[in-house]
Amino acid sequence: MFPGQLYKTESGRLFHAGAIGIILVGLPARGKTAISRSLSRYLRWLGVQTKVFSVGNYRRQIVGVEITNDFFSPANKATADMRTKIANACLDDMVQWFAEGGQVGILDGSNATEERRQELVERFKACNVHPMFIETICDNPDIVDANIRSVKVSSPDYVGWDRADAVEDFKRRIENHVPFYTTINDLSLSFVKVINAGERIVVNNAQGFLQSKIVYFLTNLHISRRKIFFARNGVSLNEQSYRADAPLAPAGHRYAENLKNFLLQLRENYALSSPTTTATQESPRQLTVWTSSRKRSFQTAAHFLDHEEIIVRQRSILAERHPGVCDQMSPQEIQEKYPDECQRATNDPYRHRFPRAESYYDLANRLEKVILELEREKNDVLIVAHESVIRCLYGYLHGLPEAEIPSLEIPQEVLLELTPTAYAIEERRHKIPDAVASVNWQQQAANFISLAGNVPASPVYTSQYPDSSSSSSPTSLTPASSFATSPRLSGQLKELTDAFDRSPELVLLK
Repeated sequence: MFPGQLYKTESGRLFHAGAIGIILVGLPARGKTAISRSLSRYLRWLGVQTKVFSVGNYRRQIVGVEITNDFFSPANKATADMRTKIANACLDDMVQWFAEGGQVGILDGSNATEERRQELVERFKACNVHPMFIETICDNPDIVDANIRSVKVSSPDYVGWDRADAVEDFKRRIENHVPFYTTINDLSLSFVKVINAGERIVVNNAQGFLQSKIVYFLTNLHISRRKIFFARNGVSLNEQSYRADAPLAPAGHRYAENLKNFLLQLRENYALSSPTTTATQESPRQLTVWTSSRKRSFQTAAHFLDHEEIIVRQRSILAERHPGVCDQMSPQEIQEKYPDECQRATNDPYRHRFPRAESYYDLANRLEKVILELEREKNDVLIVAHESVIRCLYGYLHGLPEAEIPSLEIPQEVLLELTPTAYAIEERRHKIPDAVASVNWQQQAANFISLAGNVPASPVYTSQYPDSSSSSSPTSLTPASSFATSPRLSGQLKELTDAFDRSPELVLLK
């Protein structure tokens, strides 16, 4: 089963949706491959048996990459038979996969003519597969050029090529297709048109729950390049208790300051090393920090609050798994008190839950809304969270099966950097250096509490956050101008101050 799969069926097909053949349509460099991979990743996360059939991959396997751009031109009669053979080989494998129980097959290719699309409709209907088209349209030359430079020149077709030569060759490939391309006009078909990388979406004749899920996912998708960073929260004053929701310890604040300084320097280094001579250079992306309303996570992220250009937002659904009856118990104590439960957890570490606790399966389903917002986000994102949360989100982005998620290693004091691309998720891991000499933590605690009142919840999920009348979470704290007179804030500040008085003070060296 897959991480977010709700149930099993004998046929392996979910949502009473039958089989769906998704057919990509559009000129090259319009984001078809990126959409195919992202949609496949999301549907597999839901538990839908999904597979991408890329005509480009079949072409590389059959004829290799040492071909000229006129090979792809519909006007080239000499290569027409070979192009047809490649396309049909891909389609035959897709049909066979449906016969073996596959539910959603994604055909990644140009499929630019009405004649070809009609052939596909008839072939799918003959094997009881419902065809659904996704057409990517882009009339913005800047978006096309950026996609060529950031994605296509790094594709397997251009390994070893000079970057400028690869760009020009691919542009000629596009020009060869333009005279033969026709948009979808048949309103009897089920189709979605994604215009200018998601600026506008047109939906026609989408039917059923699963098709609606696909359409909703596409409304959240884009092909802009961005980076996703993951960092674990700092150590708190009470690591054993979930209910205590303890604030950061001095070592946790030190780690948070190191994280902030390192990430800001890393982004600055990237900005300095990026090319500055191209007319289509991307503008610097803003950094957005997401964290939960748990104190140790929020206070780790709060170190970024002294940079006004950085947005820090809380999401209560980013909280770690609830431990239930195991709260404040050591692994040995859990084993002694709940031996049968421990055996069940060993047998199924992903779906098992201890009494009154959450499983990884529960957490993964809770995080679906975050996943959709993460797909929509065009800024760079840093997610500061507990290890269990990062495991699920990391597993989603890499398309990992559920069995691997509970055992993923997310090291402390390591920054994970993931860059989604059309062909893969690029990953780098950075050791966060301990470069901070000191910090006056009593003043820092007061600053974080006063700044917390200015941190917004996500506008999409505002209803999931406690209101100010019933919570002492950072979301509900009053602004800096009034924190000194608030009994609730004064009590929280005293709690932090007393804790830090018991620990050695560190002083920040400028």
